[in-house]
Amino acid sequence: MKKLSKSWRVLPLLAAALVAFSGCHAERLTRANVDEVAKGMSRKQVESILGPPTSVDSTDLLITKKVTYIYRQGNESVTIVFFNDEVASKESSLHD
Repeated sequence: MKKLSKSWRVLPLLAAALVAFSGCHAERLTRANVDEVAKGMSRKQVESILGPPTSVDSTDLLITKKVTYIYRQGNESVTIVFFNDEVASKESSLHD
């Protein structure tokens, strides 16, 4: 029974950590952070600024690879298109 009571004490800590982590991801999707993303950046560089994308679409073309990162936050979104693992374009519907 003691093992069970110890694990129940850890549960609130884990819940708090999850809430804190999810809050951090949402805060990364700001106009200022999106503005830091520039043409030619790698996917790793973009993820270091914005975090992992909400969804990824990958297409292998004949001589190039196209990867699209989509970040969603409520009704707003950011789309970043990579060709050969470098930022080619970005679109944002973020409000200030």
